[in-house]
Amino acid sequence: MSVNPAWAGMTRPGHSRGLLDVWSRRYLLRLLVRKDMQVRYRGSVLGWAWSYVKPAFQFLVYFIAMGVFLGLNKSLPNYPVYLFSGLVIMNYFNEAFMNSTRSVIDNTALVKKIYLPRELFPVSSVIIAFVNFFPQLVVLMAAAILVGYHPTVLQVGFILLSILIITILAMGLGLIFGAINVSLRDSQNIVELIMMFTTWLSPVLYNAALVDHVFPGWALILYNLNPITGAVGLIHLGAWAPTTSQDPATMALVGPHILIYGLAALVTSLVILLLGELVFRKLEKNFAQDL
Repeated sequence: MSVNPAWAGMTRPGHSRGLLDVWSRRYLLRLLVRKDMQVRYRGSVLGWAWSYVKPAFQFLVYFIAMGVFLGLNKSLPNYPVYLFSGLVIMNYFNEAFMNSTRSVIDNTALVKKIYLPRELFPVSSVIIAFVNFFPQLVVLMAAAILVGYHPTVLQVGFILLSILIITILAMGLGLIFGAINVSLRDSQNIVELIMMFTTWLSPVLYNAALVDHVFPGWALILYNLNPITGAVGLIHLGAWAPTTSQDPATMALVGPHILIYGLAALVTSLVILLLGELVFRKLEKNFAQDL
């Protein structure tokens, strides 16, 4: 059967190819990112400076509590770099996860009026979170250089792998909870509860060696299989370790077998992304009526 040339390149309305449609309609993605970036700090005095102010105050609070009061600043070499590197990657995850969970709800008007790939909303939220994360990463690198940062290409690769893991993980979880949040608004509260524990269930504020003395063998394996733990360990390995002597005792503070757990974190994140895509495509047909 011949196809009308006027229909060439067109697809059936409502037919979704998931994340592939996000790439094919990346011009829409750019528009969404630009819109959200312009709206986010509209009417704010500090504007984009909040990307520096918030993590600075957060770092100060945790440094006083953990570094000064609990003495980690003395027991851990270059603890400020260790702390800030963990905080910036954790902030990136929390912002990307929360914003992508709310992304469909926040764009109710667009969802109800026109058809476009709904995955655009969580993906754009993750991109915006990365834009806010990048200045913090620059500050981290500048601080590390001041205390003798001399990384190898491999150590820089650890940082990039850590960022990739968090990006994929946040996008996958954002697709899952963003889709469920449309019909079950309690999902957003569940995400907030998850975010309360993420910083403490990964070696962000403390060194990984402390966990070995607390958790039994099976619990320690589960702890290390947490993809966020792997990502945090990798950014410590890439951003903090080059500022230290890198002797075995110091490297043990990052955690044993961190490269293995880092690769496991990447695989886990990819599985979660695939699951998120399946859940999102299953539930998106009801978005318009549920909103």
